[in-house]
Amino acid sequence: MALPPFQNEPFLNFADPAVRERMEAAIRTVGGQLGETYPLIVGGERITTEQQFASYNPSNKTRVVGVLQRAGRNEVDRAVEAAWQAFSHWRRVPAEERAVVLLKAAQHLRRRREELNAWASHEVGKNWAEIDGEVAEVIDHCEYYAREVLRYKDGQPLPPLPNEFNEYVYEPLGVGAVVTPFNFPFALPSGMILAAIVTGNPVIWKPASDGAVTAYRLWEALDAAGLPPGILNLLTGSGGEVGDPLIQHPRVRWVAFVGSKDVGVRVYQQAAAVQPGQIWLKRVICELGGKNAAIVDDDADVEWAADQVVAGAFGYQGQKCSATSRLITTPGVHGAILEAVAQKTRALAVGPAPENYPVGPVINASSKAKILEYIGVGRQEGQLVLGGGEPRAEGHYVEPTIFTEVDPGARIAQEEIFGPVLSVIRARDFDHALEIANGTEYGLTGAVFTRDPAKLARAKRLFHCGNLYLNRKSTGAMAGTQPFGGFNMSGTDAKVGGPDYLLYFLQAKTISHRYR
Repeated sequence: MALPPFQNEPFLNFADPAVRERMEAAIRTVGGQLGETYPLIVGGERITTEQQFASYNPSNKTRVVGVLQRAGRNEVDRAVEAAWQAFSHWRRVPAEERAVVLLKAAQHLRRRREELNAWASHEVGKNWAEIDGEVAEVIDHCEYYAREVLRYKDGQPLPPLPNEFNEYVYEPLGVGAVVTPFNFPFALPSGMILAAIVTGNPVIWKPASDGAVTAYRLWEALDAAGLPPGILNLLTGSGGEVGDPLIQHPRVRWVAFVGSKDVGVRVYQQAAAVQPGQIWLKRVICELGGKNAAIVDDDADVEWAADQVVAGAFGYQGQKCSATSRLITTPGVHGAILEAVAQKTRALAVGPAPENYPVGPVINASSKAKILEYIGVGRQEGQLVLGGGEPRAEGHYVEPTIFTEVDPGARIAQEEIFGPVLSVIRARDFDHALEIANGTEYGLTGAVFTRDPAKLARAKRLFHCGNLYLNRKSTGAMAGTQPFGGFNMSGTDAKVGGPDYLLYFLQAKTISHRYR
């Protein structure tokens, strides 16, 4: 099976009137379909439960996007059993055939691209460019992993040994749990789910309640591509009723989780505990939070750096683990970059995501309350430059907010806020800026803006993070081209979308055949 070299999927150009018209039509069409009821998916069967819950549009907090089933321990047990039954067949399907399923899914996603964009814009509050980049990333994961699995299908060569034939082959692990957050309802799940499926592993997926309708659309794409029943099982519900029993289940072989540091640590602890009847140590992938810094040095291009910092800090309302939450400045550029960032931030209009405002809502009321609490802390720890308010009442809106004169050890400079809040910190010089950047428990992304090649080289050596960006924003990693994952408390650094990622879902077996 030969495929052309991998290339990242192009983004839609919404400046093109025809593309914009298609997107506006999709927003209207999907808007007329809100409020429908969605089942659980277990072994290909659509299941309803006695209790349901609703997913709401954060741009208009009274509008129901969809009604979902509230799964519990019984549904977890059923899904685990169905997945193991499916595994007995799926593990033996040739890698080429599994790859074809992903390639067909990519085609399905391309055909429904504007519609998928519209669903996520309504449900999780992303503007058009943000969500289109995410759907493009799902297509990238399909195409990239379809090619990657072909590299592993025949194992690895081994040095010869007299009178023996030795093989090194890969086998799938078995049934796994994928638990994902709201903020990238397509891209984050696809990065883990598609890698697991293409390597022969069935998945039980528990998506965030705030993105569960969007999750159903991803299941539809794989179902349309011919994925057999039981390979992807979808369980919606609470973390306590679904997530915990799934992670602790003795027949779940591996766990892939994306979310906050605190929840991720708990997941790690739960998965490490061996349950009665469990016959393996579970493999765990955790992608957690960040407190990402952008360093702007004296000789940086101020206008370019300001554009990139604003995009990194306030894109999708700062609800990205990779978001720029700290701006670290050296003395000669502090005033100029602060002024430029503030000016560009003031120009950001806040409004409903489906109407394509630059800044939309945060995801829900509790998230908004947490962000506003941190803004209150910021008023004590720094000087408010702008923002801090609630600009619109119909949704969960928070103004883009900037604090300056923030101490590197302040709470707003150390704790993940997960909202549109930027802390500006003064450094004595470039080396001090690197020291500040490394001075948190996280290590996910970082950005450095300077024209000095020696400083860029120093940053490459000393800036301790999983994804370092030189003279560009700290967000927007491209699958295949920029494998993503962080150091320290930012997770296990599995580098999703990279050349080693499929190995997390495989186990190596050595076979030695003696002959005379």
